[in-house]
Amino acid sequence: MSNNTNMEELKPRFANSCPLTPLGFLERASIVYGDSISVVYNDLSYTWSQTHTRCLRVASCIGSFLGVKKGQVVSVVAPNIPPMYELNFAVPMAGVILNNINTRLNAVTISVMLRHSESKLVFVDQLSVRLVLDAVSLFPKNTPTPLLVLITDESITDETSLTAVKDLDRFVCTYEELVEKGVVHSHRGVFVVTLDSLIDWGVPKQPVYLWTLPMFHANGWGYTWGTAAVGATNICLRRFDGQIIFNLIRRHRVTHMCAAPIVLNMLSNSPNAGPLPNPVHVMTGGAPPPAAVLLRTESLGFVISHGYGQGRS
Repeated sequence: MSNNTNMEELKPRFANSCPLTPLGFLERASIVYGDSISVVYNDLSYTWSQTHTRCLRVASCIGSFLGVKKGQVVSVVAPNIPPMYELNFAVPMAGVILNNINTRLNAVTISVMLRHSESKLVFVDQLSVRLVLDAVSLFPKNTPTPLLVLITDESITDETSLTAVKDLDRFVCTYEELVEKGVVHSHRGVFVVTLDSLIDWGVPKQPVYLWTLPMFHANGWGYTWGTAAVGATNICLRRFDGQIIFNLIRRHRVTHMCAAPIVLNMLSNSPNAGPLPNPVHVMTGGAPPPAAVLLRTESLGFVISHGYGQGRS
């Protein structure tokens, strides 16, 4: 066989090449960890197999029924609840760009973000409906407005196959404090950041992860997709409250969580603070927590690690 023939056989093809995309983490989790619990919210829980199916159904709805085309932007305004987690997979599965929006922003800022990103569709949590309606009402006259979809279980439709993607396709658009920042990441970029976050923190297989970091904040530092890669159990909660957090840690024997320094300060001063049933690894980022806060939280059984804030990178 000639050398030219050998080189032809080495060209990228399905058997030896695939896109680098975090969407593969969910597909793998549905196979490897299919019967394991993926998401818990109050008394509701799903397995990884169920989460995969639910995401495929939402992806089908976005493309087939809501008319969003490849490369367009879909925004999400929601807290850390199961639909928010699922949309981090379902939106890019549909071949469109995900834009998670901070629920704490005012209507004026959200209006600017929706216009700047040219969002075609907005999934909105029931408690943020008025905020988003006010934001849309600020659009200039004759400016196209996005379709608003209330986040409910009834919005989930039929299953479809995962849309083929290239690893350099645009995956997610993020805005932080600076209006019109609009950082756009590719599938490949998010894949690399996610694996780097898991490796650097030393996250093991099947941890129990508590969502004390907003998923809209730098896309949960990559752990929205990272938890799927390791088959974690995602413990969701709508609001951050010391009593709720400690109750969830003890009830589910949480092993990992991310938290801003302000959350660590809240936990260390909570009247419900007390020795934890097991060590809880915490990744914090941005400004370093004060030494006194670190001392108090670590005395409770938290193991603190500090990472570079993705909002500044």
